[in-house]
Amino acid sequence: MVNQDAKLKIGIIGTGLQGRRRAEALRQLNDAELIAVTSNMPEQAAQLAADMKCEVIARWEDMVIRKDLDIIAVCTPPDCHLPMCVASLKNGKHVLCEKPLARNPEEARQIVAEADESGKKLKGGFSLRHHPGLKQAREWFEQGIIGEPHFLRIRYGIGGRPGYDKEWRANGEITGGGQLMDQGVHALDLSRWFLGDFTEAFGFLSTSFWDVAPLEDNTFALLRTAKGQVSSIHVSWTQWKNLFSLELFGRDGYIKVEGLGGGYGVEQAILGKRAFLEPFREEIIDCRGGDTSWAEEWREFTTAIKENREPLGNGDDGFQAIRLAYAIYESEKTGKVVKM
Repeated sequence: MVNQDAKLKIGIIGTGLQGRRRAEALRQLNDAELIAVTSNMPEQAAQLAADMKCEVIARWEDMVIRKDLDIIAVCTPPDCHLPMCVASLKNGKHVLCEKPLARNPEEARQIVAEADESGKKLKGGFSLRHHPGLKQAREWFEQGIIGEPHFLRIRYGIGGRPGYDKEWRANGEITGGGQLMDQGVHALDLSRWFLGDFTEAFGFLSTSFWDVAPLEDNTFALLRTAKGQVSSIHVSWTQWKNLFSLELFGRDGYIKVEGLGGGYGVEQAILGKRAFLEPFREEIIDCRGGDTSWAEEWREFTTAIKENREPLGNGDDGFQAIRLAYAIYESEKTGKVVKM
């Protein structure tokens, strides 16, 4: 049983952009403490440790066996996730793993199985669920304001930067895929969060600009539930102006989330009602301030551990998102709808 008053002790593997984000967000928590970081880039790790006033551990294998750590955050490229997550879980640690959970469904299945075997909590890095606009959208959805959902549209894209096609994310041996396994995993997770499980998947992939073939820089996909509800997804590395847009339409109205703050523009949650004859109105909430999603995701995970429940965006959610991605890859290869 977790001591409700004790601080959870955390170690972070990987000290790049995501590792730093995860580390700095911990400053906003009262019930968690960063103890140590590790990386295969010693100077980078030393700098983060100095900034966070924590330890540096030379090897990740030495971190996961520490008796004074409760949680390991895996913030490395996807090819490292399987060994790091499994070793952490085997050594009695709860794990928060960056998306995608693994490079393919089989690796993800192994990680989830180890979490089940160990009895420890496994959380996927689905920070978008914790953005204020998306949290508001979910609240409206759960209140039933728009009625039974009919369809969902998600567009999510960036334009990259010079040399983007030379970075590790353009190496399929590391990532397991292109843009669909990058921002696309978020779109797949949000689709399941609002519409539930899907029974059919169809998709087109293209490599339009970046020299990443056979990986994709654009994915166009359709997913359908057993009830006939459809999610339409377009994720892109050639969206020259950053874009995030989620639109959920139901029997009685619609919910939209536009922007994610920063380079994606002001984050807005928008609610509209079906009204054929009345003057048209929308409720619009502007979500201002800094990005709180990283701290909110940590808070959700530490609370789930202390309450002994599954965290929001758990290991199975991570597995299911990758399973959907690979169904879309299969559809592109065969030109057919893939039954899930």
